[in-house]
Amino acid sequence: MIPAMPPPSPSAAVPRPRRAAHRTRRAAPRRAVRVSRAALRFGRVASMAVVTALILVAGVWASWGTAQHVMLTKGREHGTVEVARCVDGVCSGRYTPASAGSRERSAVVIEDSVAVAPDRTYSVVVKPGSDQVVRSGPAGVLHAWAPLGGALLLASVVVAGGLRRTRAAQVLAGAGALLLTAAFLAL
Repeated sequence: MIPAMPPPSPSAAVPRPRRAAHRTRRAAPRRAVRVSRAALRFGRVASMAVVTALILVAGVWASWGTAQHVMLTKGREHGTVEVARCVDGVCSGRYTPASAGSRERSAVVIEDSVAVAPDRTYSVVVKPGSDQVVRSGPAGVLHAWAPLGGALLLASVVVAGGLRRTRAAQVLAGAGALLLTAAFLAL
């Protein structure tokens, strides 16, 4: 105590209800901060989940256009194509039927990709109502689902960074890498 100051009187003490009111006023802003942080966290998780879902749906959508012809082969024309030439992203060649009801075609078109090379013969499925063909068999299935493999890899980055779910991201990345590696080795 400082010598020049008079001793404290009991009536000068701060009453208890004021302290409680003081604590309540401080607790309200803290609660508001907790609620806003929870809302932001929920918004982040929800938006990253939507982005992940969109990436995966886009991968399936991009793959299904070709995969449906390769996987659902009942009633489709099967055969082989001997690729003669490749120009402007497409290859063409003579189609030889291998299934009943399939007719021979002098020229069919197949997409020019890593799965097709000139002067080679491939087993194919004809897209209904057209002269376009896609590769069949295990190599065709894996090649058709390759866009999904890329989508899985991309989604794993979003899951790891945005959702902070490292194990789920590792599973997605592993599945995508496995699919792309299998497609590469099969072709």
